[in-house]
Amino acid sequence: MSLATAPTWLETLQAIDWTEIFLAGGDTLLMLGGSLLFTALLGLPLGIALYLFDRGRLVSSPKVYGLLSFVVNVLRSLPFVILLIVLIPFTLLITGTSLGVAGAIPPLVVGATPFLARLVETALRGVDHGIVEAGQAMGATTRQIVTQALLPEALPGIVSALTVTAITLVGYTAMSGVIGGGGLGDLAIRFGYQRFQTEVMVVTVVALLVLVQLLQSFGDWLVRKVSHR
Repeated sequence: MSLATAPTWLETLQAIDWTEIFLAGGDTLLMLGGSLLFTALLGLPLGIALYLFDRGRLVSSPKVYGLLSFVVNVLRSLPFVILLIVLIPFTLLITGTSLGVAGAIPPLVVGATPFLARLVETALRGVDHGIVEAGQAMGATTRQIVTQALLPEALPGIVSALTVTAITLVGYTAMSGVIGGGGLGDLAIRFGYQRFQTEVMVVTVVALLVLVQLLQSFGDWLVRKVSHR
């Protein structure tokens, strides 16, 4: 094709099916929101449990900690693409399908929950142990120490952990396109890669970059907000 007949950027943009792009973007947001919700519901308690059962902590139990830590490490060590394939039977059992938004959420949650749990554990470890000792000296229960001392003090770190997890999930949603998970990743693979539509690939990459920047900016703002409460 000569330069004279090469399509301009405007013509290239007009040739893109923007309806398909917006629908895929909506699917990505649905996957991100649903998986982040369930990841938070599972990852936060798991992270707290890892902290509490560790040696020298409030409910010290090396055996329980070792078991939880082993499970978390195993799940974290599996590449997400492999996890997507391994969990297909489980996903079918839970949702009845391994495709689309519904089929992508279970592996997203399984992949991100141990990641968040470790970050939450690290945030709790950063709390001054003197705060815990002061609570114990006043006769506070373990639940009171966790809810009224540990979590409030670790809140900025936990918000940062959720932000990092959300950004990680954006990457996971893109990878879920390998098994037809829907969203921008699926669109990039089907059109950008398999059909050599470079303009679609570029648009999806830019959309994912913008989404990550928005998540990071919102997370940074929220951390500042809770740090000055």
